[in-house]
Amino acid sequence: MAKYTKKEVLEEAHDLARKMASMEEIERFKQLEAKLNESTKIQSTIKKIKALQKQAVNFQAYGKEEALKKVEKEIDRLQAEIDEIPIVQEFKDTQVVINDILQLVTNTIAREITNEVIRSTGGDVLAGTTGSSKNEHC
Repeated sequence: MAKYTKKEVLEEAHDLARKMASMEEIERFKQLEAKLNESTKIQSTIKKIKALQKQAVNFQAYGKEEALKKVEKEIDRLQAEIDEIPIVQEFKDTQVVINDILQLVTNTIAREITNEVIRSTGGDVLAGTTGSSKNEHC
């Protein structure tokens, strides 16, 4: 089995990241994000939400429960307004897909590293045990 340096592995990781960045799902995400950034209505509503969130933090810090409830209700209303816009929902759906892909890649790498350790020590991949316990009984 070939040995790799940390630098070589990181270069492969960068290469994988470049490949993933050009995937259809990520290209679509970038297009949607650009459209969202161009929408003055969406950007204006996001600014309002952020300003209200700052107010909410202040109201919470000063124990102003009634004012906090009002602000939180308005934040929820504005968020619901944004969420009704089809492009926003598509953007969120695309985020979920991308996160799922990233999780799949991460889990695959972790699983394969574990399996390689098991194989390289003469262990049993199906049982999930390394060969090191066999060698201790010699």
